[in-house]
Amino acid sequence: MIQFLGEYEATLDAKGRFLLPAGIKKQMPEDAGDQFVIARGFEKCLTLYPKKNWDPILAELSKVSEYKAENREFLRYFTMGASLCDLDSAGRMLVPPNLKAHAGLEKDIVLVSVINKIEIWDKVKYQQFFESFTPEKYSDLAERVMGGQNTSQL
Repeated sequence: MIQFLGEYEATLDAKGRFLLPAGIKKQMPEDAGDQFVIARGFEKCLTLYPKKNWDPILAELSKVSEYKAENREFLRYFTMGASLCDLDSAGRMLVPPNLKAHAGLEKDIVLVSVINKIEIWDKVKYQQFFESFTPEKYSDLAERVMGGQNTSQL
């Protein structure tokens, strides 16, 4: 699994393309290729997975029973609009118009590393999200998510 660190700003051009930042490219192993999957995120953002990271997720999703309505609903939403995309010869990636509209991407975007994927946010929306996240809220969330685990390395 490819893992990422960092936060990067980029700009969408008139065609909805952005240049994949060099900081992200440096974290990609040579055998990862130039194929990615871009999909809707859980919030009003997009998720960008190297194809190598998407394939195991798809394998897990294929094990989910389709006999339960909530499973079908989740599978539809999670994969709805997911698109395979390649970097062009200039290192740019095209954001499909339906996904661009879903995330409200205009011009300035932020690419945020989240372990095995990159979230793509409208810059203003990301700043609003980040500013609304107080130290107290972060501390409470950390306790709820990580409280029962060995956190001696954090």
